[in-house]
Amino acid sequence: MEFYFNFESEDALVTATEDTQALFDSIKHTNEYGQEFWYARELQTALEYKRWDKFLNVIEKAKDACMNSKNSVSDHFSQVGKMVNVGSGAEREIEDYELSRYACYLIVQNGDPRKKVIALGQSYFAVKTRQQELIEDFDELSENQKRIAIRNELKNHNKSLAEAAHNAGVKTPLEYAVFQNCGYMGLYGGLKAADIKKRKGLKKSQDILEYMGSEELAANLFRATQTDAKLRRENISGKDAANQTHYNVGKKVRQTISDLGGTMPEHLPTPEKSVRQLENESKKRQQNNLFPE
Repeated sequence: MEFYFNFESEDALVTATEDTQALFDSIKHTNEYGQEFWYARELQTALEYKRWDKFLNVIEKAKDACMNSKNSVSDHFSQVGKMVNVGSGAEREIEDYELSRYACYLIVQNGDPRKKVIALGQSYFAVKTRQQELIEDFDELSENQKRIAIRNELKNHNKSLAEAAHNAGVKTPLEYAVFQNCGYMGLYGGLKAADIKKRKGLKKSQDILEYMGSEELAANLFRATQTDAKLRRENISGKDAANQTHYNVGKKVRQTISDLGGTMPEHLPTPEKSVRQLENESKKRQQNNLFPE
């Protein structure tokens, strides 16, 4: 299998990442309750949509996605009126929305994938939304509790990723193993699952995801969720295209870690105990508390 990559230079990618964060941060607002929100009209301009009716179609798709995910649409898409100057001192009211971070995330997920700013917006809001979902009281958890929480979420997302890959044309167990290796190769600088397992000193029968710290698990969670979303959003077809997509996403996650000055995943320490061992120990403690000797 051959891969053809067309990445921007490192300096250009860093600049684009920084400019994107500055762009979306600059139009962020905070209400009287300290909650962050974005105005749809300002987001429309940032995402380079010239016509409101075209952008409104994207908003409606995002609202449907919000409803399908069992979230309250009104909690994330609050319709408001805004007065604008139409000349000669006259004003008129136009339709607008106050959008939560999650609403913005759904909008960029349903935006035009041909727009570069949409892809950058997907990264920005995906990271921020994932942080919001996982990090409420997250810092108060111990490292072992973080490992258990992220590993369980990764299990669920890997099921969704497997389904998306199957829909794209990855059918057999061998093909799925190749698909998974492509994601690892992108994230781990060319290392396959067997190579990672060897670096960790694990047996062939041991699952590498069970022997990752919270930081490494979080990087793999982001790889899985974004590959899943991209396969579905762009209706990618064919196992080679799916493999390429998984590699590309893993590569970009790795680049993001580098941009942030983080440690590459293959250099992170390997915990002594697996997540399953930690879960079993936790269950035993709970049972002992309920039924003390």
